[in-house]
Amino acid sequence: MMINYSDTEIIDGVLAEFAHLAAIPRKSGHEKAVSDYLVKAFTDIGCRVHQDEVNNVVADLPATAGKEKAPVIILQAHMDMVCVAAPGVAYDPLKDPVKLVRDEKFLSADGTSLGADDGIGIAEILYLMKHLDEHGPLRAIITVDEEQGMTGAIHLDPEYLMDAQYLINCDSENYDELTVGAAGSVNIDFNRQLTFSAPQGDKAYRIHLKGLLGGHSGMEIDKGRGNAIRTMAMVLNALDEAGIAYELASFTGGKARNSIPAEAEVLISTMAEAEVVQEVLEAERDSFIAKFGDIDGNIELELTEAELPQQVMTDEDRDSIIRLLVSLHSGVYAMSQVVPGLVETSANVGMVRMDDKGEVISIAYFPRSSIDAKLSEFVLQADIMGQMAGFTAVIGNQSPGWKENANSRLAKVMQEVFKQQNGFSMKVETIHAGLECGYHLMKKPDLDVVSIGVTTMDIHSPQERLELASIVPQVKLIAETIQRLAE
Repeated sequence: MMINYSDTEIIDGVLAEFAHLAAIPRKSGHEKAVSDYLVKAFTDIGCRVHQDEVNNVVADLPATAGKEKAPVIILQAHMDMVCVAAPGVAYDPLKDPVKLVRDEKFLSADGTSLGADDGIGIAEILYLMKHLDEHGPLRAIITVDEEQGMTGAIHLDPEYLMDAQYLINCDSENYDELTVGAAGSVNIDFNRQLTFSAPQGDKAYRIHLKGLLGGHSGMEIDKGRGNAIRTMAMVLNALDEAGIAYELASFTGGKARNSIPAEAEVLISTMAEAEVVQEVLEAERDSFIAKFGDIDGNIELELTEAELPQQVMTDEDRDSIIRLLVSLHSGVYAMSQVVPGLVETSANVGMVRMDDKGEVISIAYFPRSSIDAKLSEFVLQADIMGQMAGFTAVIGNQSPGWKENANSRLAKVMQEVFKQQNGFSMKVETIHAGLECGYHLMKKPDLDVVSIGVTTMDIHSPQERLELASIVPQVKLIAETIQRLAE
């Protein structure tokens, strides 16, 4: 065995590495501090380290004696995290560390997302590079901004892939699953310039929709959970259908593009009494429960009086926002015709934001599909729907899907090792979520790639937690795989 430590020592060692990362704020797009930390951490191990212009970190650990001619193996993870706080929890993701909570079974965070996606992958890589007894040439590639735009994977110099034969991506979510394919995705942003006027209503109310489960828009899109942003649009539409004249001052919701939003909030002005508005809210709550109650039934629609806003949107702006949000598909769009139970295509309305001046509203939309042609269709639809609703659709880079390699030696070796170590077989899966592997394969199509990870639950949410017992099997699996590939 290449890791000669007890299970307790392995868990404590990996979590010690993770604790260093948790102490450093690392929201997507703000990774310079953690990138600098990783440069030093890998340098201290004895790696030759390169930090590129977008703050990706590439660290090469020379082979141990006698293994110099073994194939180069890449261990890859991403350093950014989705930062989400529970209602009422004070949390500045640009300044505050993640406060870790550990019990006998799980590692979690105190009121925020944990960042195990993908901090635990980095922690395992650091631990392995420090403690492997023997190995061939190893390279760690730790990228930035995986969660929002795959910026790190896009900008990674192909030079760091060309001499490698194998890449183990450490960004999956179940220790007994081997991922051999993934969906592509595309970022779509709908923007509209707003026009304001003085309110005609003499009362103002804040409507806060909360209590939904939320979750990862890829791995949990098939769970049938409600979308708070789209539901709030339905609430506003119901007010109009009930004949309640109102004006919209603000609309916000969601935490990240790739998270199913659990909350949304609007500020309205009206002449209507609170009791009349409350009746509509209660009817919409009943309607939501009829659709989602067995899965996501803890919805709250909280109505509170507010100070009358100085300005409100025009009716045209308000109606355009509602039309677009009600029309956008959010949830599963199609199931795979090839892999039973696999989501083929989905979309998520992830965020609604108004800029600092309140002059522009932006809606973040995130389709995924294992079929690139379906993504192209969503792009076309988005452009047309944006025009119809009076929004400009800004289309981002379309990330490539990752097609399964039936001849993967890496997948075969990893399955053999796992079964010998654990006594049962790994599940081999293609997933409906984005991984950086597609970009790596675009640059080096013959790279042999798999993705694995420890078991994590409710990622991208304040309920995110990591199963401690899954750490040791992961570390031992990677260690033994490295050894066999070096023989």
